[in-house]
Amino acid sequence: MDIITKYFPSLTQLQKEQFAALYDLYLDWNSKINVISRKDIENLYLHHVLHSLAIAKYISFRPGTTIMDMGCGGGFPGIPLAIMFPEADFHLVDSIGKKVRVAGEVAKSIGLKNVRTSHSRAEEIKEQYSFVVSRAVMQLPDLVKICRKNISKEQNNALPNGIICLKGGDITHELLPFKNVCETIDISNYYSEEFFKDKKVVYVQI
Repeated sequence: MDIITKYFPSLTQLQKEQFAALYDLYLDWNSKINVISRKDIENLYLHHVLHSLAIAKYISFRPGTTIMDMGCGGGFPGIPLAIMFPEADFHLVDSIGKKVRVAGEVAKSIGLKNVRTSHSRAEEIKEQYSFVVSRAVMQLPDLVKICRKNISKEQNNALPNGIICLKGGDITHELLPFKNVCETIDISNYYSEEFFKDKKVVYVQI
């Protein structure tokens, strides 16, 4: 938990309590439903929570912003972002029902009022949002193809509406179709830990 306050020192007491509660909740749920690798659960804050919050380093969502987490799994990046931005609204979507259930139960357990979940394929979601976020769900061209319909034309953030995703490794080929509407930020610009050295935040304006 200290690693979260290291990079986000201005958290409210409630936010600190919500982040602190995540470990026991995910440990408990993971013993029933494998949403995080069993070997990786001890790295929850570094590999999952802090990684998700790289998006919060890139953009500060204004109150009233609507965000869909596409392929949320057990709730990443959506739940850490929902804690960080309590006045934004998050819709967590995944095609695997048991994972979405974990995300919903964790959100309920820590009192997040700005999260709702759907067991659904993203292709079936017709609503529109300011942003779609995701973490290593699929190749960027496929993600953009599926989610373009979900991006609202109504703007209320400093950054134009679009898709923000967390990626790792060499993604040069994925970015080629978007070179004029895309920005890539090395997460190592935000965090010094070795884990982040090849990880990126990728933004595509829609």
